Amino acid sequence: MAGHSQFKNIMHRKGAQDQMRAKIFSKLAREITVAAKTGLPDPAANPRLRSAILAARAENMPKDNIERAIKKGTPGEDNTVYEEIRYEGFGPGNVAVIVEALTDNRARTAPNLRSIFSKKGGNLGETGSVTFNFERVGLIEYPLSVADADAMFEAILEAGANDVESDEETHTIYCNPDDLFTVRAALEAKFGDPAVCRLDWKVQVATPITDLETAEKLMNFIDALNEDDDVQRVTTNADIAPEILEKLNA
Repeated sequence: MAGHSQFKNIMHRKGAQDQMRAKIFSKLAREITVAAKTGLPDPAANPRLRSAILAARAENMPKDNIERAIKKGTPGEDNTVYEEIRYEGFGPGNVAVIVEALTDNRARTAPNLRSIFSKKGGNLGETGSVTFNFERVGLIEYPLSVADADAMFEAILEAGANDVESDEETHTIYCNPDDLFTVRAALEAKFGDPAVCRLDWKVQVATPITDLETAEKLMNFIDALNEDDDVQRVTTNADIAPEILEKLNA
């Protein structure tokens, strides 16, 4: 499968490096703060905040950091206004790219991303220029250990989800975006908190990558985007050949 599942192991490995951890924590804290600002600072009453906290815990973000980020989002604590912006374009190998950003200064973010696209072999496009390659979905993940594939399939149908893909590590569940938190609540009743719960982009039209040089350029491009403080998530429709993916993981 292209996009999400191919890159998650590579990006997790890169993200686990010590030099990236502070940056990852900063991005997670920003999402927690924005979630707290846009709803109640109580995760039990704010599904977005609860999802942001789950994501932070998955990266072993310290409890004190999480609590500070929530407090920052409490009314009267911080007046910074963050804007959610989506950028679209093409990367090396003509791969479609969606970049989701949280920024307090659009005039800073847009030029920075335009420069990365230009310097790293990409081309920043207009809004809507690549989204036809993707479907907007709700995404929920559980570790394989919570249920076997058949039991999870039955559970997601009862919960109102559309599909589940189970591999050797993870159950990845897809639902309509508007149903995300309803489906999550039903699954939580059976399996507890999910490892991941968020809106995501599911690849519909993939772009094959069959040579190592292009794959390496693409990874360098994605790394550069992720290093930008305002970038929260990068999604591509790259479908990297298994033998190339193995070399990237080496």
